[in-house]
Amino acid sequence: MTHRHYAHTLHAGQCHYGWDNALAPVQIVPPGETLLFHCKDASDGQITATSTSDCLARLDAARTNPVNGPVFIEGAMPGDALKVTIGAFTPSGFGWTGIIPGFGLLADQFPVPKLHLWHYDTKLNEPAAFSPYGRVPLMPFAGTIGVAPAEAGRHDIIPPRHVGGNMDMRELRTGSILYLPVEVEGALFSIGDTHAAQGDGEVCGTAIESAMDVEITLDVVKGGAPRFPRLTTLSADPRHLDRNGAEVTTGIGPDLMAAARDAVSGMIDLLCGSYGMAPEDAYMLVSVCADLRLSEVVDAPNWVVSFHMPRSIFD
Repeated sequence: MTHRHYAHTLHAGQCHYGWDNALAPVQIVPPGETLLFHCKDASDGQITATSTSDCLARLDAARTNPVNGPVFIEGAMPGDALKVTIGAFTPSGFGWTGIIPGFGLLADQFPVPKLHLWHYDTKLNEPAAFSPYGRVPLMPFAGTIGVAPAEAGRHDIIPPRHVGGNMDMRELRTGSILYLPVEVEGALFSIGDTHAAQGDGEVCGTAIESAMDVEITLDVVKGGAPRFPRLTTLSADPRHLDRNGAEVTTGIGPDLMAAARDAVSGMIDLLCGSYGMAPEDAYMLVSVCADLRLSEVVDAPNWVVSFHMPRSIFD
């Protein structure tokens, strides 16, 4: 999908499905090297352009969130930081968003699988259409990016960890610099779970899941390991989704997770009432473009979680 020459390319088949510091590296590179990763989508290709909603209930969970790697970086030692500079993304033009039974913030309210397929402009000049309800501006990023933990054994790929992993932060986009704590020699870096767009929170459990290529430069900062992943962004969020304001719902109470659920449920109710959307469609749409925020955590005993749906989606 790209014509630039790279000294190192990780192909789609060079992937794994769990963090394990015993995995043999598929590439060994010096610090400062730029690599090209051919990343699969989060379903490992199980969802295609002909898939239907019932396919989601039959997904092989052992194949979810494949990550390309691991890559051994020469000179990286425990206590160092791995400096990850994120370069250009080359998207595939196809993606999907789904409600997967038992997964997502409101899994108890949405037990039936539902799939939405996306076809978008690979130049990212045009938003992707979401049925007749709205259009979502695209901004590719890597949902899962991390290094091997010091603890032996295989660790599930789904939960994020102090060494990175499935963080699902849309700031992990072109131009951003991520610092990860190195815990094993060589760091053993891996990346995958690429997304074409996502709202903060990824509330239904999926974004626009989409295979794509991504350029990554790996370097080492000696003795610079942060306690948790640290990120530097060098530009504003390019989507500018708040240009026409937002609809905002809230959840308020002593439990932040319950408040988050209330805020999202409130937005689904609002979209269904205002636009005639089915609840399942509203749930998937907000997952790819609405932002969940901690608005207040100091006025005990209750906290405020807000959910921001950009009005520009409906222009």
